[in-house]
Amino acid sequence: MPPESEVQIPTSTVTAQALSIALEHPSIVDLSVSCQDYPQHQLDERSPDYRLGVILSNLLKYGVWLATATVLLGGILYLMRHGMEPVQYQIFQGEPDMFRSPAGVIDAVLSGRRRGIVQLGLLFLIATPVLRVLVSFIFFIKQRDIPYVVITGLVISGLLYSLLGAYL
Repeated sequence: MPPESEVQIPTSTVTAQALSIALEHPSIVDLSVSCQDYPQHQLDERSPDYRLGVILSNLLKYGVWLATATVLLGGILYLMRHGMEPVQYQIFQGEPDMFRSPAGVIDAVLSGRRRGIVQLGLLFLIATPVLRVLVSFIFFIKQRDIPYVVITGLVISGLLYSLLGAYL
């Protein structure tokens, strides 16, 4: 029989015991800390990583809100004008040429087309995560974090090629 220090205790038993102790005595164990996969460390509000996180979360949040508001406004305006028109599902009509490129969408918006406003909102929605990667790329360049510069550079080049490759 092995000594006590070499006895293997199943992980599920330990986890169940820790959970039962935590539920009985919540002041002893903080589950939000003990269940993390990584060691706990607090980010200082002045640290660059904290600031990047705040910038990226705000970019994503406000980008989605802007896209949502734009699509909603364009949809309301479109339905006010075309909402009572009969729909013909028998004939497939593709997107008009003006909505097949970002420049065409901007021209449609500037000419007052309501579908252009909806398409512009969708462009905002697509551009939001692309901007997130671009901001991260610039941040990593400033930090001189070479591995992340390379990885983020590959991601941004793939994104830009997939979005703009058809127009080059």
